[in-house]
Amino acid sequence: MPDTISFARGAPSPDLIPVEAVRAATTKALENDWQTALSYGVGIGHPGLCAWIADRHGLEDASQVMVTNGSLEAGAMLFRHLLEPGDRVIVEQPSYDRTLLLLEQLGVEFVPVSLEADGIDVDAVEAALAEGPVKLVHLIPNFHNPAGCTLSGDKRVRLVELAAEHGFTIFEDDPYRELPFGEDPPPTMLSMDKADRVIHASSFSKTVSPGVRAGYLAGPAGLIKELAKVANETYISPNMLTGSLVLELCQSGALDRNIEVCKVALQERRDALITALGKHLPTAEFVVPGGGYFLWADLGRLRHGRSGSESQGCGRAVHTRHRLHARGWADQPALLIRFGSSRVHR
Repeated sequence: MPDTISFARGAPSPDLIPVEAVRAATTKALENDWQTALSYGVGIGHPGLCAWIADRHGLEDASQVMVTNGSLEAGAMLFRHLLEPGDRVIVEQPSYDRTLLLLEQLGVEFVPVSLEADGIDVDAVEAALAEGPVKLVHLIPNFHNPAGCTLSGDKRVRLVELAAEHGFTIFEDDPYRELPFGEDPPPTMLSMDKADRVIHASSFSKTVSPGVRAGYLAGPAGLIKELAKVANETYISPNMLTGSLVLELCQSGALDRNIEVCKVALQERRDALITALGKHLPTAEFVVPGGGYFLWADLGRLRHGRSGSESQGCGRAVHTRHRLHARGWADQPALLIRFGSSRVHR
């Protein structure tokens, strides 16, 4: 439909995908790294990319990193390795629908905790811990999908302390960290962790291309070794050609150049969206995202006025409906707007 802008997919629009840089990186990978790129690898993936990621995070050793076929696979592998049916898992409310589906399939007990403007309600996390042991806490700390908020530095420090005190694992699901519109977000919880309780996941899907399917896990070397063994026994290795071309993008500076392009374009889209919401849905309440791809607009005040399905910003329909809450659909009407997949229409 030519008059429709779809906000249904949290993905970069075609103009944000560095196709020429990817073409050049693939050529170089096949010229200079073809023996690695076109061979079987091992469970950690491309060792050069692991080393680059470790350096990016300031980690002591590349043994703390493994490459995966996207960050969703990373999470699925971790969940299957750590969790059993009935384990209590704290999840943000709302949260990423595919993560909730993965956890639901494992039969865990959800402990949903509400989000505030600066991230998860840590007092509620402490209250949940007082009720019984928790095995894992899933957090999207930066430019949250779907809520748009960013976890404050103080909350990060307290959550890492709680993980050490209570022995649960923090899964720091962080694919949007590289896309701030202003100041950088607070340090990762991985960088604060002294008790081996944090495992960090990220992806190149939002900074290079979703089709590249390159993500990674970074965390305690012992856990990474266990997960790499699982990976090797399951699919031998992640895509080695992808690892090689992504490494070339990283080392050549093409990745960082495209990140800057994405940040400028996404900020323009966010600003246009906020202007349109102010004009067409002035009673909608939302956290202004400081980066990333997502804005969550609370339409509670529209309950007795226009419904969400009738809300058509700039005359163009908003397409969005997913299960984003751990215990079914929320009663409060809201719009999840994924603003990265379309250019600004003037």
